[in-house]
Amino acid sequence: SLKANFTQTHTMSSGNNTQVIRVPPYFFLHVLDNNKNITRIEVGPQTFVRQDHEKVVLGPERMITIPPRHHCLIANPVLRDDQGKPVVDDYGQPKVSHGDQEFRFAQDPFPLFPGEKLGSKVTPLQVLQPNKAIRLQATRDFVDEEGNKYSAGDEWMLEGPCTVTPRVEVEQLEVLSATIIKPNDALKLKARRGCTDKMGNKRKAGEVWLVNQEGAYLPTVDEEIVGLVSAFVLTDKTGLHVRATRTFTDIFGKSRKAGAEWLVTLKDVETYIPGVYEEVVGEVYVTTLTNRQYCVVVDPMGDDGVQRFGQRELRRGEVSFFLYPGESLEAGVQNVHVLGEEDGVLVRAREAYEGRKPGDRWLIVGPCEYIPPVEVDIIDRRKTIPL
Repeated sequence: SLKANFTQTHTMSSGNNTQVIRVPPYFFLHVLDNNKNITRIEVGPQTFVRQDHEKVVLGPERMITIPPRHHCLIANPVLRDDQGKPVVDDYGQPKVSHGDQEFRFAQDPFPLFPGEKLGSKVTPLQVLQPNKAIRLQATRDFVDEEGNKYSAGDEWMLEGPCTVTPRVEVEQLEVLSATIIKPNDALKLKARRGCTDKMGNKRKAGEVWLVNQEGAYLPTVDEEIVGLVSAFVLTDKTGLHVRATRTFTDIFGKSRKAGAEWLVTLKDVETYIPGVYEEVVGEVYVTTLTNRQYCVVVDPMGDDGVQRFGQRELRRGEVSFFLYPGESLEAGVQNVHVLGEEDGVLVRAREAYEGRKPGDRWLIVGPCEYIPPVEVDIIDRRKTIPL
């Protein structure tokens, strides 16, 4: 019976104790010769008769079977010659590579030679899906099947879709998934070392840049993902206050010095993604004046883009505008002064104005609508005194 094939039977013959072991197909055992201290392998199918000076140290054990697209790890693998046959020493003992390992893939069932051990179970090969990659590192110097030379410490990226064939000389550091860059988004990357990016631009170690091409992006082995940057949507009522963290040229082709501040509005672009050398100070909301309102802007921005510090500018409605960085409203939005027949306002000149000297006072009498120019201050509002 099949069960009897896996049992060991003892027979007596001429006063000699012999042990008969029936070894089924695809089974093996290890036999120690106590006279020579050598362990050999016996492979089934056979009926093995153990001699008195022999000892079975392993088995019968089933051979290792690796189906297609599977693999296993063998510790202390036996050395083989060019024909693939095991190398033996002068005593007939198979030579093994102590402390080494070997991956084996789909093949006919094979036994473990004395000294070999099964380092891992038979497992399926890893399948790398599209938009995924594995960062690999060489643990020793080697040359692959294509003739590429690798030194210990080299890193590279294996991108899917593919089937991963493991090597003992290569360590898997991490599995990366592609980052999806959506519209109005950008991916901030950082160079781990000096390299050339996917766009062909040379990057220095520590350099940061943005990738805004829509789709899936897998970083190279020399790139590190810092994060996703979302765009600010600009409208006719909101602007963006931006500050430069270092000297650079922005997307509009303007040179910005470190610490410079500027305003980005809908006139410039509909959606804005801050660059790697830009920081967003905050959003700026539009200031709207009706035809019955006015305001005074302190330190206004000139048409040439240069701020005029110490000056004041009067703005009347109807108008809508953004306050540029550094600008401010002196007293907020104010209403036009409406003077009746019995109303008046006492004003004083801040500086020379229409023939008047600084400090001169005079009275503006209604009926009228009065908006004081920047050269004049309103001191008091007065009414007619009936007599």
